Amino acid sequence: MERTAASVAHAGDPQGDGVRRDSRTVRAAYERFLGTGEPPGGIDPVVADSWRRSLRSGVDPDTPHPQVSLADDDLAAYRATHPLAAVMPVVRELVVDGAADDGLVVAVSDEAGRLLWVEGNPRLRGTVDRVGFVEGAVWREENVGTNAPGTALATRRAVQVIGAEHFSRPVQELSCAAAPIRDPATGRVLGVLDVTGRRAAATHVVLSLVRATVATVERELATRAAAGAPPGIAAPAPVDLRVLGRPALRARDGDRPLSLRHAEILLLLAEHPRGLGADELAVLLHPGELSDVTVRAEVSRLRHVVGPLLAGSRPYRLARPLRTDAEDVRAALALGDVRAAVAGYAPLLPRSVAPGVERLRAELSAEVRAAVLASGDADVLDAWVRGADGAEDLAAWTRLLVVAPAGSPQALRARARVTLLDAELS
Repeated sequence: MERTAASVAHAGDPQGDGVRRDSRTVRAAYERFLGTGEPPGGIDPVVADSWRRSLRSGVDPDTPHPQVSLADDDLAAYRATHPLAAVMPVVRELVVDGAADDGLVVAVSDEAGRLLWVEGNPRLRGTVDRVGFVEGAVWREENVGTNAPGTALATRRAVQVIGAEHFSRPVQELSCAAAPIRDPATGRVLGVLDVTGRRAAATHVVLSLVRATVATVERELATRAAAGAPPGIAAPAPVDLRVLGRPALRARDGDRPLSLRHAEILLLLAEHPRGLGADELAVLLHPGELSDVTVRAEVSRLRHVVGPLLAGSRPYRLARPLRTDAEDVRAALALGDVRAAVAGYAPLLPRSVAPGVERLRAELSAEVRAAVLASGDADVLDAWVRGADGAEDLAAWTRLLVVAPAGSPQALRARARVTLLDAELS
C-alpha cells in the first residue's frame, strides 16, 4: 500500500515534486502536526488544509464521533424522498455489485454529510461499522476530521484520502475516494458518492471509478428531469433559506419572510446538521450572555413558523437539510463560475451581530473576494467593487486598474478610487 499510496497525487491530479503520500512520511507529518500545530509541509495540500480545519473544529484524533441523527424509520422515510434515491440502481450496477468481490464498501450521503446508503463487502462492513461509518451517521469534517466524503463535501471536489491522511487514528487503516454529486440543473450538491476499503481503495482506479460513476449519475438525473420524471418520491414542500439580503424561506408557493433571529437560528442549524444544544446556540447567537431559557423561547416561536422543519430539542436540529443561497454562491465558485458567484452574492445577514453568523459572513466574503482577485476579469472586479464588500477594497480597485483597458471608464474610475483610498489610508 505504501508504494501505491505514494504514487497517488493530490485529489487524483498530478502535483509535481514535494508531495508525499506514503504511510511513513504522512504518519510522521501527522504526529508532528498534532504535537506542534505547525503547517504540515510535504503533505497533499487538500489533506493539510483539512487537518487544520479538523483541529480547529476540536475533533478528537483518537475517538471519532459521527452522530447518528436519524432512527431507522425516520432514515428510511427521509432517504425514500431524497433525489438520489431514484439513481441508486445506477450506483449499485456500476460500483456496489462489484464492491463485495473487491473488498470495498460504497456509501452515498446527502448534502449534509449524512450517510443514507452503505453497501458492499460484508466483512469490511463490519470494520467500518466499528468506527461509526453506518447509515444515518453524519461524516462531516467537523464531526470526524479528514475523510473522503466529508472532505469532498467541504471542498466541493473529488478527493482521495489514503490511510494515515485521515485525521482520526481509528480510521487510518482505511482509504477512501469520494466525489460530490450535483444537480445538473442548478449545480447544487445533492450528496457524495464514496468508495472505502483497504489497499484497493488507495489506487487511481478507484478514484477514476468514483468520478465516472458520478458523471453517469448526473447524466441520469438530467435525463429524468428532461423527461419530467420526479427525481425520487416527491418530498413534501421543498424549502430553501435566503440569507443573502432580506431573510426568507423560499418555497414553491413563494417566499415567507423571517425575522432576523429566526433566520440566524435556521442558518446555524443548517451549518451544524448534527444539531446544537441550547447552550451552544446561545454562544453562537449572542456576543454576550444569552440564557438557555431565552434560546428555548426563540426556538419555540420558530417552530410555529416552520413547523416540521425543526426536529428534536436535545439537541435542536433540522428534520431535513436546508439549502441556502449562500450554498448557491459556493457552488458557482466550485464550478469556476466567478461571475455567477459575484452576481448572486450579497453580505450574509448583514444586520446580524451573532458571532456564529459573523464568522460565516466573513468566510463567504473572503471566499468570493479571493476568487474575484484571482480571476483577472475586469467585469468581475467591477461588479465586486460596486458591491458593499468591495467599495473600500483597495486591493480589488488596484487589480481593476491593472486589468481594465487603459483609458476605459473602468480604468478611470479605478484610478480615482485608488488615489482616494491611498490618501485616506496614509
